[in-house]
Amino acid sequence: MIKIAIADDHKLFAKGLQSLLEEEEDFEVCGTFINGEELMSFLAYNSAHVVLTDMNMPILDGEGVISEIKTYYPRTRVIVISMYDDEAIFKKCQRLGASAYILKDADPDELIYTIREVMEGSHVMSFQKVLLQNKDDEFDDSFKQKFKLSKRELQILIMIKDGKINREIAEELHLSQLTVESHRKKINSKLGVSSALELVKKAIEMNI
Repeated sequence: MIKIAIADDHKLFAKGLQSLLEEEEDFEVCGTFINGEELMSFLAYNSAHVVLTDMNMPILDGEGVISEIKTYYPRTRVIVISMYDDEAIFKKCQRLGASAYILKDADPDELIYTIREVMEGSHVMSFQKVLLQNKDDEFDDSFKQKFKLSKRELQILIMIKDGKINREIAEELHLSQLTVESHRKKINSKLGVSSALELVKKAIEMNI
């Protein structure tokens, strides 16, 4: 079980995040906190594998959370959840010791996979990857709802149809090859196919 703590002063967002994460069988949200001080008080007596933190919070902000966790709880991983696709903020979080940086409007699957990557030690922390989280895709919401594919899964499906192998997809999207393989398995399951050839045929049928 992956134990996750959330620090964000927007209570509605934090509760929504908690609900999303608890849909995963092996995720447990052990607490939500409105500032870094409350989070650190909790960690003094309780453990968490992963902390999701906003940067802008009262009393103790995200920078303080990263610094204190790296000092006192170095085995706990910190993932920053931010509104800003700002390279200076990203680099500061990276220098302080954050394990990952996710935008608040990223696809929900992006966060789920990032948590798993961070726990596996395979996450690739890259600002280009952050920018991709904000990139619009060419398919409308009705298309994505029909096939139950996330934005990231659509990106990977298009690249598979174009003949790219896992290594090339991983390099272009700044992902680990393990994560690409996990996405492929999920895409196959959603589309009801069992081989790369069937997957490409399905993509052509879908006019992707």
